[in-house]
Amino acid sequence: MTSMMNKAQGLGLSLITKIAGSDVIDQLKLRKLIEKSLYPGSKTGFSALSKTQKAFAPKKVDKQRLPAQSKGLFDLNLTEEQRMTCDAMDQFAAEVLLPLAHNADHAALFPTELWQYSTDLGLNYYALPEALGGVASEQNIVSNILIAERLAHGDFSLTAGLLSTFSVINALTQWGSKEVQATYLTHFAEDADLKATFAVQENTAAFNPFQLKTKATAHGQHYTLNGEKTLVILGETADLFLVSADLNGQADVFVVKRDASITAKKSPAMGLKATETVTLHFNNTPAQRLGDEDFNYSFFLDLGNLMWCAMAVGTSEAVKEYCIQYANERTAFGEPISHRQSVAFMIADMAIEIEAMRMLVLNAASLAEAGKPFHREAYLARLLCAEKSMKIGTDGVQLLGGHGFTKEHPVERWYRDLRATAILHSGLHA
Repeated sequence: MTSMMNKAQGLGLSLITKIAGSDVIDQLKLRKLIEKSLYPGSKTGFSALSKTQKAFAPKKVDKQRLPAQSKGLFDLNLTEEQRMTCDAMDQFAAEVLLPLAHNADHAALFPTELWQYSTDLGLNYYALPEALGGVASEQNIVSNILIAERLAHGDFSLTAGLLSTFSVINALTQWGSKEVQATYLTHFAEDADLKATFAVQENTAAFNPFQLKTKATAHGQHYTLNGEKTLVILGETADLFLVSADLNGQADVFVVKRDASITAKKSPAMGLKATETVTLHFNNTPAQRLGDEDFNYSFFLDLGNLMWCAMAVGTSEAVKEYCIQYANERTAFGEPISHRQSVAFMIADMAIEIEAMRMLVLNAASLAEAGKPFHREAYLARLLCAEKSMKIGTDGVQLLGGHGFTKEHPVERWYRDLRATAILHSGLHA
């Protein structure tokens, strides 16, 4: 173990040098955050970014579990690092995501340059445990939720795509067995081009993630999957999938490497166009069970749903702010339409509902972070966010009138994306 850590320390210098030399962190004024968050982690070591054969050769590592945070009552006060993270993500959303969003939605393509931003900012290293080359020393679920919310203030779809690999790392760290972590988790510190995503949703009416048509069959210690998953984010380019499937009547999650047994078909949706959603068909696909004795499928879903809720909060905030600006600038009968009581009340309702959504999401995340039961709170958060985010999107379109129905304004895109909150289960992970 000592030799591995020494090696990681040496390789860490390479990573730090690479990040320090990146123009991106200076352009976005993120150097202070990077230095505070990443540089101290070099004492436990980083792995150098390098090319990989994506063979996922197992490595000898100890099973990783991030400890829960020691905290008392739910505290709304953010730490200094969380405030810095929020400021950084706000700036990134405004200066990078928002300008890319329209064309990405129109072309239904995820901008490849975002992956370089992710690499330069060291996003995945925030999810990786220190022992495997990252900087995570304890569960940071609230911070992950804040990242999702603030990024979604720029664009919902791009945030979902950008956080897909980040979320898989979270899930592998939280639930992965020793064998799974040894085979897959270590490679994310070594290969910046490695992409991963979730395949949970199925093409059934009123989809229930606990009643799955995709089947897993055991062959000794190995498994094969047969079935179909839809609305898989970045499913054509991912190297690794976390797939939900029925095993002996119980829902479970499996780790799947891309191979010839998996076929992908484009399945463009009403929203999330920039995420290049596809339908995946599994035909006797080799798989590994994600977790072991401590795996909790319900919590797995809850943590994923909280990420969608957080993004709904961020995008709803964007709708509200855009409507305020529009209502103050748009005149009718000689005065701004914001002077009309009906308009002002509609925007005020948006603000109230957003704060309620945010409080429920943060409360659930805080409980999860402390290792306390949070299923009830996560369920309530999803119910509220699913209902209110769709209402906020609808009200945003209505407030803009005819303009809300055109692509000249981003509200129609946000309206389409926000509807995913009520439909998708998991697909991300805090």
